[in-house]
Amino acid sequence: MGTRNLRRRETPLHSEVEALRWAIESMLHHSTCQRFGTDCKDLIAMAADPQAWPNFSTELEIIQLLKLCFPDFK
Repeated sequence: MGTRNLRRRETPLHSEVEALRWAIESMLHHSTCQRFGTDCKDLIAMAADPQAWPNFSTELEIIQLLKLCFPDFK
């Protein structure tokens, strides 16, 4: 799919969240891919329990809505 030049974020973790959001949106528009991977433990924890990460609530709310399009999101 390629890469995207994302704007500089507050922390590297914010950049990881933004990249995941972009990847999910891209797959919705361009592919039937149903798998996403990351080596970021914090990002995995965020996807599993977004309420535990209030500083990322806006970004995680968008990701939670996008996850609904993938019934087997893990």
